[in-house]
Amino acid sequence: MPNLGIHVYEKATAVAIPVVADVGIPFVVGLAPVHTAAKPAKANVPVLCTSWDEAVEKLGFSYDWKKYTLCEFIYSHFQLFGCQPVIFCNVLDTDTMKNTLEAKEYDVSDHKITLPFDTIAAGLKVSVPGDGGADPAELKPDEDYTVLYDENDGVCIVELLSSGSAYSAAKLSVSGSTVDTSAVVTADVVSGLGVIDACMSMVGVIPDLICAPGFSHLSVVAAIMATKAAGINGLFRAKALVDVDCGAEGVTEYSALTPWKNKNNMVDENQILCWPMVKLGDYKFHMSTQLAGLMAKVDTDNAGVPYESPSNKNYKMDGCCLEDGTEVNLTFEQSNIIAGYGIVTALNFMSMGWTCRNNYTACYPANTDVKDQFIPVSRMFDFVGNTLIRTFWSKLDKPMNRRLIDTIIDTCNIWLNGLVSQEYLLGARAEYLEEENSLVDLMAGILHIHIYITPPSPMQECDFTLEYDTNYVTSALAA
Repeated sequence: MPNLGIHVYEKATAVAIPVVADVGIPFVVGLAPVHTAAKPAKANVPVLCTSWDEAVEKLGFSYDWKKYTLCEFIYSHFQLFGCQPVIFCNVLDTDTMKNTLEAKEYDVSDHKITLPFDTIAAGLKVSVPGDGGADPAELKPDEDYTVLYDENDGVCIVELLSSGSAYSAAKLSVSGSTVDTSAVVTADVVSGLGVIDACMSMVGVIPDLICAPGFSHLSVVAAIMATKAAGINGLFRAKALVDVDCGAEGVTEYSALTPWKNKNNMVDENQILCWPMVKLGDYKFHMSTQLAGLMAKVDTDNAGVPYESPSNKNYKMDGCCLEDGTEVNLTFEQSNIIAGYGIVTALNFMSMGWTCRNNYTACYPANTDVKDQFIPVSRMFDFVGNTLIRTFWSKLDKPMNRRLIDTIIDTCNIWLNGLVSQEYLLGARAEYLEEENSLVDLMAGILHIHIYITPPSPMQECDFTLEYDTNYVTSALAA
C-alpha cells in the first residue's frame, strides 16, 4: 500500500541529559514517639520529611532524645540547620512494643489529669469512678475528653471537654498501654538500616548520608552502616556518619580514641567517625547529627555538588561534652592529633566560633589513597558514580552499537566538562579503551567506559617563607 503524503520522523537525541544524583540527604534510623503524631507513620518504613511540621506530624516529637533518638535529628536538621529533605526510619513499633498501664485513679485539676508521656492514646480507657460500689462510667474520646501531649514538660494530658458528661468530675480512672522503648534492641536498628534499600521505590529519593544517633557507636551497627554505604540497592554509594561512644564505658579522653577505634574496627573508607558530643544550651547532640546538617548545608551552598569539606565550617553549638554533660575542652594541638586519627571533632579557635575539624574519613591513617582518605574527594567519587548509574540506567538492554557507545561517552564528557569549568573538578574525561573491552565481553553485552576524575583536595596546610632581604635597606636609604 503506498504511503502518500509528507511524513516527519523523530530520532533520539545523540546526547542524554544527566540525572544528577541527590546529595546531602540523610537516612536516619532510630526511635520516634509516633504515638503522639497526628498522622503516625508505620514502623520500619522510610518516611520522607521536608519540614519540621511534616516530621512532627508523621513521627511526633519529644525532648527526651536519649529515649526518642530521631527527635534529636529532627530538631538539629530542621530547626538549627534549616536543611531538607530527610528520610527517617522509626524502629519503635508501638503496636507490639508496649507495656500495660494498670487502672489507677487520678485527681482532676482544672479539668485535667497528667499521665506519663509514653501513654498511648489509642486504646486508652478513661472512666469516672462509681459512687458506693457502682460501676464506673466510661467516657468517650473526643466527646467527653481529649488527649494531648506536651513535649516541653514531657507529659500526656487528658483534658475533659466542657461539652462532655464528666466535665466537673473530681477523679478519673485510667488504664491502657505505654510505649516500651526498652524493647528496641540492636537487631531492630540493624533491620531498620536494611530499609534504606526501599527508599528509591517508596519515596523516590536515594540518600547519601546514613545516620543512627545513639546507636552508631555500636560496632555491629557501624559495620552494617558501612556495608550499606558501600552499595545501597547494591549500586549507589553513601557515607556512614558514626559516633565514638562518649558514655561511661566509652572514650572520655582524646588519648583513648585510637585504641577504641581499632578495637571496634571503625576504619572503613565509607565511615566518617566523630568525637565527642556537642551541646547548645541545655541540648546535647551526637556530633554525627550536626555533621549531617552541616554537610547538607555546605552541599546546598555549592549547588548540590559535594566537592567542599565540612571542615572549618560552623556547627550550631556552644561547647563539646560527653554523654553525661561533662565539658570537653580541646586545644588546637589536640584537635590536630584527633584529626590525625581520622576522627572528626570540633574546635573553637581564631575567633571563628565552633567549627568542624578534620577532612579525613575513618580509613585514615591506615589507608592514604587520596580518593578514600579525604571526605570531599571520596564524596565526589560517590557523586559522579551515582549520577552515572541514574543517567544511563535507561540505556540498559539497548542494542550495543557504536551510536550507543558514542552517546554514553559524549554525555559523560559534556557533563564532566561542566563540572571542570565550575572548578568542582580539576579535570575529567570519559574514554572507551579497547584494551578494557575484550571481544568476549563485547559479545556478552558488557561495555566498559573509563572515567578519569580529579576532585580538588582540601588545602590543609599553607606554608609562608619569610626572608630578610638586604636589598631593601640599600634602596630605602640611598640618597
